[in-house]
Amino acid sequence: MRLDLADLRLFLCVVDAGSITQGAVRANLALASASERLRNIEADAGVALLERRHRGVTTTEAGEALAHHARLILRQQALLKGELSDFATGTRGTLHLYANTAALTQFLPGRLAPWLAARPRLRVELKERTSAEIVRSIGAGLAEAGIVSDAVQASGLSDGLQLQPVTQDHLVLIVPASHRLAETGSAIRFADVLAEPFVGLAPGNALQAHLDDHARAAGRDLALRIRMKTFEGLCEMVAHGVGVGVVPHGVAQRLRRRYAYRTVVLAEPWARRRLCLCFGDWVALSAPVQSLLVHLGAEPPPSAAHLTGRPRS
Repeated sequence: MRLDLADLRLFLCVVDAGSITQGAVRANLALASASERLRNIEADAGVALLERRHRGVTTTEAGEALAHHARLILRQQALLKGELSDFATGTRGTLHLYANTAALTQFLPGRLAPWLAARPRLRVELKERTSAEIVRSIGAGLAEAGIVSDAVQASGLSDGLQLQPVTQDHLVLIVPASHRLAETGSAIRFADVLAEPFVGLAPGNALQAHLDDHARAAGRDLALRIRMKTFEGLCEMVAHGVGVGVVPHGVAQRLRRRYAYRTVVLAEPWARRRLCLCFGDWVALSAPVQSLLVHLGAEPPPSAAHLTGRPRS
């Protein structure tokens, strides 16, 4: 049988109305057109589906079978349409978001949670990378968007990429309470503490890779005594005098209530950074990514504001 969805809808309209005339009205078809389609449906089925009577029509046994399956097919079609709509609007599917360490640990949990909780059928896969790696991936078309440090501006951005700041993310040095730098009131250069024993983060951590790069640029590798998987572990090691470390300012403020260490300002411009949303052509972004970026603080271009529901200024 070569029935399409329009044929099934018409057939059910006629069955439910008990009349070809009323069924045609419900299906928004002219009576002649509806009658012709019904004849073609029966011819294609090779069996009578309707019994035409003076006061309307009733289904034959074959017609009852067709009506049953038509309802199932149209119900499944409606479910499919709803699911595809969910994917299109960003309430279903998997979203990939790249972020540096500070964004993953400080910025995203509190901001992402309510947005994701409101979309129970959507999955988000977070991928930790350095800011430079994220920018390269987006520029190469391997990722739609990410959260990076504005320090990447110093090395230049690919044409068409945008950075939109959403929060501050200064890096600070933390030292044991008894350390010689504990009471210093001035900022210190990163190069001046490279001889100190360091507590670092695990290999592959984006922030640690960032610090390693700056240490090598200053002429030496970090003297790492131990690597920890979490900021909590790093701060506890520093508090016990194992070494010094570098963490985001927000982390230092939050954990100093638990661990006895001191915070020292780093003088380098790269340490006084902001977290930024990074993306390319807004219109080319998928609907869920647009929705998430707006929630995180992105300002879509005025010409695309209607796509996200944000009013134009």
